[in-house]
Amino acid sequence: MKKTIIDVRTRAEFQGGHVAESINIPVQEIPGRLEELKNIHQPIILCCASGQRSAQAALFLRSHGIDCTNGGSWLDVNANY
Repeated sequence: MKKTIIDVRTRAEFQGGHVAESINIPVQEIPGRLEELKNIHQPIILCCASGQRSAQAALFLRSHGIDCTNGGSWLDVNANY
């Protein structure tokens, strides 16, 4: 099953390294891009540096009916998906 990986770190952090084929949407942009996110292939796996920002994003997105999971650190997601 295809999964969509969204990295919620800053653009600069993302440019320093990321999961192949992941999408960069910084956490502060998530609320303003909700309609776009509703149309992205689900389930969505969210990641960041430590898992804190992706946990925030997952909580917000789930409250809006989006099927997503907090994958934690992008390094963990890179190793496991």
